[in-house]
Amino acid sequence: MGAALLLSACSVVRAPDVPSLPNAPSGNAAAVPRVEPVGQQIAARAALQLGAPYRFGGSDPAGFDCSGLVSFVHADLGIRVPRTAAAQSAAAIAVPRDQLDAGDLVFFRSGSGDVDHVAIYAGNGELLHAPGRGRVVERIRLDDPWFRARYAGAGRFWTAPATPGP
Repeated sequence: MGAALLLSACSVVRAPDVPSLPNAPSGNAAAVPRVEPVGQQIAARAALQLGAPYRFGGSDPAGFDCSGLVSFVHADLGIRVPRTAAAQSAAAIAVPRDQLDAGDLVFFRSGSGDVDHVAIYAGNGELLHAPGRGRVVERIRLDDPWFRARYAGAGRFWTAPATPGP
């Protein structure tokens, strides 16, 4: 079933305002909006598309293929990415599997050739992807045996925030 699945081709999210601090000056300076990191915004925007139908070559909510979903959510944040899964894999900044962050892309090979499927890492071992004809955008587990066996790497097109020093 999995092989057939892949062979068929493949609003800025903001956290609520921070409440005013007891000794903070009054006015607009008291409420500082907190914006979610870019990777989390990518994953959240992809999650908004859960249930959207699969459409070969699709790159909008009327229908997505795997790389079209990636292109759509990145473009919504002003991030340009190539259109196909293989081109996305070749152009992405490589990320080791044990360092995946929400919003990273995870690439797969369903055969022995080029990367032919891409999913968006949502965090906690979950992926969001457009699986194939007759299906809808769905959430899956990265450790699913079919996907684990076809893992081809991971990458990103956004910059992770710097780790604060001591």
